[in-house]
Amino acid sequence: MEILKVKGNTYCIDTGMTYIPFYKINDEEIIMLDTGWKNGEREGIEEVLERNNFKVRAILNSHAHIDHIGNNTYLKNKYNCIIAMAAYEANICSSEVNLKVFYGSQTLKEVKEHFGHMVCKTDISIAEDQDNVSICGVNFKILHTPGHSPAHICIITPDDVAYMGDALISYEVMKGAKMPYAYILSEDMKSKAKLYDLNYSKYVVAHKGMYDDIKKLISDNIDFYESRAMRVYEAIDEAMTIEDIMKVVIKRFHIRINDVYKYYVIERMLKSYVDYLYEIEKLNLIMEDGFLKYIKNEN
Repeated sequence: MEILKVKGNTYCIDTGMTYIPFYKINDEEIIMLDTGWKNGEREGIEEVLERNNFKVRAILNSHAHIDHIGNNTYLKNKYNCIIAMAAYEANICSSEVNLKVFYGSQTLKEVKEHFGHMVCKTDISIAEDQDNVSICGVNFKILHTPGHSPAHICIITPDDVAYMGDALISYEVMKGAKMPYAYILSEDMKSKAKLYDLNYSKYVVAHKGMYDDIKKLISDNIDFYESRAMRVYEAIDEAMTIEDIMKVVIKRFHIRINDVYKYYVIERMLKSYVDYLYEIEKLNLIMEDGFLKYIKNEN
């Protein structure tokens, strides 16, 4: 892992899988914007921090997904740092039971096993109407971009650098993504459109991109998600349950599912696209033989 300078006191840890930005308060103290995966990134992140004699004073999270808050509690315990994130995201990861509400298809036992390390105590909750937050004397602008997660935020550092989190995906990710995730795709599309109004010096995308301008990237993201939704739509050729649709989509998208956890992930991803198609009235929802089924709206 290496440190990349973005601008001013804003840097990134390049983990190989993600860019994790941080803001240097001084030569020793930093504020991390997300903390990455537990599995596969923790040891490398810790080595980078120790090699540079950094002390984590605070963590400001873009959202409460496993690859963005995976090391929150570990770093909080090690450095006695504070954690800030959007209020609703903070609620999701405040307990294993609340995580179970979010990961509704899985049992509490499975949630504890796979996601228990995500539970963390948030010290500063950011309200839906709050457009900035002061942490350790440093002021960050906040842009609310729900959709990828219920209360996802983008974070702008004092160096005029915008950390997009997962509000956008990079071209590198688009090359390999079969069905990129959004919790509520219709809201995610609205949030992406809001990004056209931004005008900052640098933009950092978590998985993994750094840009001077993002207008084309925004358009390409919207087109990419829309094209994936239409591929799901094309897979529906009769009245089908969500599981029927999933069987066809897995085959058409060449998705390998080799364990229960991967099944749940793909199920969550697909449901978002089907919901989106229903919301834009490309699909109708009917009851047939005691089952909820989706059918194309031919009107």
